[in-house]
Amino acid sequence: MLHNKMKPTPPLPAIDSIIGSSATEEAYFSESQLPSCKSGFYTAAEERTTRRRTCRFLEEAGRVLKLPRVTISTSMVFFHRFYAVHSFEDHDRFEVSVACILLAAKTEESPKKLHVVIQECFKLKNLSTKAKKQQQQHEEIPGVILDKRGYLDAKCEEFVRLKDRILLLERVILHTIGFELSVNHPYIYFGKIKTMIASRQLQYIQPLLSSSEEPGKMFNQLTQYSMNFANDSMHTSLCLQFPPDKIAYACIYLSGQFCKLKPTDDKKWLDILDISMDELVSIGLQIMELIADKKGVDKSIFDSVRSDLDGMKRKVQGAPVIGDNSNKAAMRPPSLDDRESKKQRI
Repeated sequence: MLHNKMKPTPPLPAIDSIIGSSATEEAYFSESQLPSCKSGFYTAAEERTTRRRTCRFLEEAGRVLKLPRVTISTSMVFFHRFYAVHSFEDHDRFEVSVACILLAAKTEESPKKLHVVIQECFKLKNLSTKAKKQQQQHEEIPGVILDKRGYLDAKCEEFVRLKDRILLLERVILHTIGFELSVNHPYIYFGKIKTMIASRQLQYIQPLLSSSEEPGKMFNQLTQYSMNFANDSMHTSLCLQFPPDKIAYACIYLSGQFCKLKPTDDKKWLDILDISMDELVSIGLQIMELIADKKGVDKSIFDSVRSDLDGMKRKVQGAPVIGDNSNKAAMRPPSLDDRESKKQRI
């Protein structure tokens, strides 16, 4: 089925019960605190998989709608924040995703018309369903009328239902996030890269033949890798666990490893990045888990980075998690062995 039966909107729980005393307060949290896990609807692994599938859908929908990168990332943050308060059992994630895209597009000043967003997203969802069923003839849903291009007819019953539901969910999302629409992303902290290179804090493990080309190449490589890792991080719940600057610095560390860079003057990465060891380990392992099965990932570099992070993890093993007084042992980086069996869009 493409959607669940419409349910009455449940009352809004207090967001501070999940992520702090206000919608904007940064706080560590345990996955076991998430509503879907607390109710037993999902295990922690299933919760992560569901978030990743939906974020892949948001990524693809943003591409189809030609939205800027920051708008797509903002839609993912809204999505993660919404399901930090509500259970996946209570709201259809496709409908919530569409509402998040609509709201993020307005927030980031790249608005799209409601009917365009609904039609493009429904078409994408429908194509994904067909692919999942290997192009078998699927059950027709009452009220759904598609045109020759696969778009939902604006006059059909399903379009009217979706329109009303998404407009309602847009208001529910606003209440859930405390009307906090200003979202800081890790990207704005990548100015640190230019400073590090200008002050000669980094060098290649194997120096280039032409030293004059080194700073330019280093900047381009490090920035591109960092952007890619930051984009990947949006598919996880890291935006609920850490402030964006910590995620950015962890992305720079990972990028440096993949670019085969090291700090100068025998310094460690922790000496030149404003991030603690436990923060770096937790963020790094979660991003590495996400990209573990990606095509084109250099296995030797991946193993090297994983070994480095595991070494750091052993040093902080047993250390209390900052900001989680109720369950200090609860937040652990997910295991790399816990992989998704299939990478569905939604």
